[in-house]
Amino acid sequence: QVQLVESGGGLVQAGGSLRLSCVASGIIFAITNEAWYRQAPGQQRELVAAITSGGDTNYVDSVKGRFTISRDNAKNTVYLQMNSLNPEDTAVYYCHAIGSTRYWGQGTQVTVSS
Repeated sequence: QVQLVESGGGLVQAGGSLRLSCVASGIIFAITNEAWYRQAPGQQRELVAAITSGGDTNYVDSVKGRFTISRDNAKNTVYLQMNSLNPEDTAVYYCHAIGSTRYWGQGTQVTVSS
């Protein structure tokens, strides 16, 4: 089993920045790819950014150039640096990992005010 715990969400004004963290524990050696998803009210959960075990990354078009996903293997942590935030980024952000199965964190709320 793998447990994922997110932190770093909050309320920020448009144009501001936040850094989300996701700490993994448990059978972490089995983890390969990790990602951040988000879900806004009334909308489907969408992939925001992903990173492979080799460090390759990809992003949804709406966050390219503003968000950066990274991982610190020594700390078992994946980060999502979010810059130039706008109200459309408001959502619950979820950490996701692929190991023997798919794992999800509990989510952290990000609210961007205009």
